[in-house]
Amino acid sequence: MKKASLKTIAGKMKDLDFCMMVTQDGRQVPHSRPMSNNGKVEYDGDSWFFTFEDSNKVDQIKKDNKVSLVYQTDDMLFIECYGTATVVKDKETLQEKWVDGLEQWFPEGIDTPGICLLKVSAKRVNFWHKDEEGEYVA
Repeated sequence: MKKASLKTIAGKMKDLDFCMMVTQDGRQVPHSRPMSNNGKVEYDGDSWFFTFEDSNKVDQIKKDNKVSLVYQTDDMLFIECYGTATVVKDKETLQEKWVDGLEQWFPEGIDTPGICLLKVSAKRVNFWHKDEEGEYVA
């Protein structure tokens, strides 16, 4: 697969929001679920997701922090990010990453009990887009 720069990957990921996040449960059983990150932020190798600390995905990440993020668009762009996830509870970071609209899930904003962020740092990103493909390795 042809090498790609982080800038190329960031361009492909511009405005992408929803993905499937795949975690392992400690017994090597994969679990996937839809997640939304802020697609308006320029991708820098890290993806950020608001969630609740008592969720299954957070429990799974605490057992095995390797995750995969899978994005797909209607115009045949496919992206898969492999990386490691960490749980972030720092209020300053929560405030920095907050965007309007999240209050539908977190009604008290960053003061919602149990709120946290998942930071996924990419180790490798592959993309396929029509007749183009590439791979970025951190």
